[in-house]
Amino acid sequence: MGKGFYISKNQAIVAALLAAVAVVTIIALSIVYSKEKAKRALPLNDEKTSPVTPTSPPSNEPWDKYRLPDTLKPQSYNITLWPRLTEDAQGMYIFTGSSEVVFMCEKETDLIIIHCNKLNLTFFDGHHAKLIGMHRTAAPAIKKTWFQVETQYLVVQLKGTLKPGKAYSLSTEFKGELADDLEGFYRSEYKEDGIKKVVAITQMQATYARKAFPCFDEPAMKAIFHITLIHEPGTIALSNKSLQIDRINVIRTRFEPTKKMSTYLVAFIVSDFTYITKQEDNKDLMVRIWARQKAIKGGQGDYALSITQPIMEFFEKYYNTDYPLSKSDQIALPDFSAGAMENWGLVTYRETALLYDPKTSANGNKQRIATVVSHELAHMWFGNLVTLKWWNDLWLNEGFASYVEYLGADYAEPTWNIKDQIILYDMYRAFAVDSLVSSHPLSCKEEEVNKPAEISQMFNTISYSKGAAVLRMLSEFLTEPVFAKGLTTYLNQFAFGNSVYSDLWDHLQKAVDRTPQLKLPHRVHDIMNRWILQMGFPVVTIDTGTGNVSQKHFLLEPNSVVEKPSEFNYEWYIPINWMKKSGEQDQLWLLQKSEFQQTKPFNAMFGLTLNQNFHIVTCIIIFSCIFMSHFLMLLQAVHKPMKVSRGQWVLANVNVSGYYRVNYDLENWERLLSQLNSNHQIIPVINRAQILDDAFNLARASIINITLALRTTKYLSLEKEYIPWEAALRSLNSLFLVFDRSDVYGAMQAYLRNQVKPLFDHFTSITGNWTTVPLGHNDQFTQIIALSLACKTGLPGCRDIIKAWFRQWMQDPDNNKIHPNLRSTVYCYAIAAGGVEEWDFGWRMFKKATVAAEAVKLRSALACTREPWLLNRYLEYTLDPEKIRKQDATSTIGSISSNIVGQPLAWNFVRARWEYLFKVYGTGSFSFSRLINDITARFCTSFELSELKQFQKDNADVGFGSGTQALQQAIEKTTAKIKWLEDNKQQVLQWFISQSA
Repeated sequence: MGKGFYISKNQAIVAALLAAVAVVTIIALSIVYSKEKAKRALPLNDEKTSPVTPTSPPSNEPWDKYRLPDTLKPQSYNITLWPRLTEDAQGMYIFTGSSEVVFMCEKETDLIIIHCNKLNLTFFDGHHAKLIGMHRTAAPAIKKTWFQVETQYLVVQLKGTLKPGKAYSLSTEFKGELADDLEGFYRSEYKEDGIKKVVAITQMQATYARKAFPCFDEPAMKAIFHITLIHEPGTIALSNKSLQIDRINVIRTRFEPTKKMSTYLVAFIVSDFTYITKQEDNKDLMVRIWARQKAIKGGQGDYALSITQPIMEFFEKYYNTDYPLSKSDQIALPDFSAGAMENWGLVTYRETALLYDPKTSANGNKQRIATVVSHELAHMWFGNLVTLKWWNDLWLNEGFASYVEYLGADYAEPTWNIKDQIILYDMYRAFAVDSLVSSHPLSCKEEEVNKPAEISQMFNTISYSKGAAVLRMLSEFLTEPVFAKGLTTYLNQFAFGNSVYSDLWDHLQKAVDRTPQLKLPHRVHDIMNRWILQMGFPVVTIDTGTGNVSQKHFLLEPNSVVEKPSEFNYEWYIPINWMKKSGEQDQLWLLQKSEFQQTKPFNAMFGLTLNQNFHIVTCIIIFSCIFMSHFLMLLQAVHKPMKVSRGQWVLANVNVSGYYRVNYDLENWERLLSQLNSNHQIIPVINRAQILDDAFNLARASIINITLALRTTKYLSLEKEYIPWEAALRSLNSLFLVFDRSDVYGAMQAYLRNQVKPLFDHFTSITGNWTTVPLGHNDQFTQIIALSLACKTGLPGCRDIIKAWFRQWMQDPDNNKIHPNLRSTVYCYAIAAGGVEEWDFGWRMFKKATVAAEAVKLRSALACTREPWLLNRYLEYTLDPEKIRKQDATSTIGSISSNIVGQPLAWNFVRARWEYLFKVYGTGSFSFSRLINDITARFCTSFELSELKQFQKDNADVGFGSGTQALQQAIEKTTAKIKWLEDNKQQVLQWFISQSA
């Protein structure tokens, strides 16, 4: 918090006079506002919000709406399912099942509308379902039943009506395909010792439970689930805790009733997997890691098991709430569309997100497992115990878990210092998307998210990464203890129920109110609504000469027209913590745009459009308000602390806790650059990364000169820390992508070769000429950067080392001596430097790999070849699930597109096969947005922009699913890059040339 301020007696007198003026002003404003408001046809907020386009079909019938009516509420399900893990006579894998759902009638109705998709239901007396009344309640007869395909409903029309307050039971029997589409109840296939094996798996989020059994498939429709699985001898069934297992000709496993929960969190699996377990002496909680038998026997589940209990303990303490269940199963699956899924008590993962083999897995694989496990376990409370009412608030669920995953992983691995990495993996990712006019607010109205495709689009960078960054900022200015107290009371009140985001604000405000020493400028609701109800983020500009601090909506293309209005006028309440070179630190709040930028003060503050009849009085009031506000701001410790003496610098957003970028006057930039080049360690590590990232993005937005941004990289020859180097590489990569096909590339490559040489030499020295790896967790990441960038820029000796290592492995395939940390880099550059022999060897090793992490490294490296025919062949492989698993198809295409040779091949491939790719992989795939980002990352010419727009037009009828927003963002980014290159290419070229002179 700020240190306070003092005023003189004369200032106090003037302030008192101004206070009197303020009273008169407020009264006058109230009169004007009241008269004006009375003339309005709509409320103020409604005028400033864009109209919502209806997404429901034109029919007003309830079965043509995408949201369930509020007439029925489920209480429990009794589900029996029998997946067949062998093909039937028609060559299909199927499952059969029966379901009984008991529901309460809330409002009188003659309709039962329940989700059901791609299930073939048995007929009962000519109908698809059977209805009975509970507790001697008479049930009306069924008139007719039908499927509503578009809205995915089974509709049951009755001859009479259901009565409010009465319970009924709806029974169905059904058959479905156990397809390989990674949705609902599906199958995964893999080979072990040459034998094909099949696993029956579920993935219900977001709208796929309806593909497994008829259900009220909305998150607020919580119920208790009684699940029974029938399966073949030699297999095991997982869901909730097993209650009874009967073995006759087949095995019937009945599970304990679940807690009250949402359909999207239900999970059940049939496989021949095995597990390892750990149970604490003083706890009833059973923790198990499940995977393929060879993976478990090879110790690949040991690391996940070792961190699960500590992470669970951390969250129990953090939430001050016991884990709600009696067991925690985590299972690694060969085929899984998401990275992981937080099913309550049975968490499902890709193998790469749960299995770790010290012999072949890299340090990065280990870190990913820690953060993903932490993310999913965080959901056991936040998301599962308390669930958001509807998908429009998905950001709070996923953003929260994306933030606290760093806290849980830090508790399990305290030496990693992993919490700072949130700026690399979440904040900067969010900035990249949120700086576009095609971005969107974190939260929206319920009616804006209805269709399954619209729900799927919510699973994006804004929801996950911006949500994490904004919640981290909230936790920072509240302080972690206050934040945690609010979470505890929130979880206690809404346990086993549903909430909306404002409920959390209520509980956090109560925690603030109980902490007298914590002073906020506004209530939590008022502060946070500005961050979640309007898109984008600000750039804070600090003029250390005048002490002025201002904010402005940061846009990558500054001349873009923002067509999405905001009731807050793109103005934020910004917590700013800062430090001086002397070490002095302080904090302030920026609560308005700027004392020198209020050209429309009434519009900015009140959102009014005043009638001409009030112009004269309005002008008087405006000037009074401006004068008063300017004077009071000078009294406050808002701007004064930013004035510095000669030679001093100011650094704002210490610890990068705020979700905003920072710009300075040129003199302060020069002081910071001087500090970096003389003694960079005076500036905190995380803020060195901030200076680099902010500078490059301010230059991309034409706020500062690109040469100023480039100068921030000159100190890198002195830098040894991972986070600044990673931030620099990400910024420089944007230059690589637009310049690696131009004459700038050679000069840029030469400059970076000189900058990375000291780092390369450093690791050559401390690792015994690359024969070992450093002990430090982050140092191991920096070593990878040194090797990769050295080879990328052609540093003498680097590629020779890599080719020698790879050739040695080719000569002895069973003895790979390349360290796991370095394998991704070595495989890529060796295959790029080689030909068909190296590629075919990499392919054989990929197909032979038994550890998923190793397979991923090889699959990605195969995309590095410079041979077009090999890349085209590889693209064709993505269409064959026998060669490339469906879960990996889009990421493989993306890897090929990151290759300068492969990019046009991948673009042509995707355009030619879009309809097929979308239907097979894209209708529910969260990965399609990343695919579009990957294949368009290099686009920076007018011709490429026209191709992109034509692609959008040609496939409008097919659709783009979760990639819809990504496609619009690609068009916007390409447009911005074209303009930026026109203005900056020659400056960049001349600067790089000057550095080698």
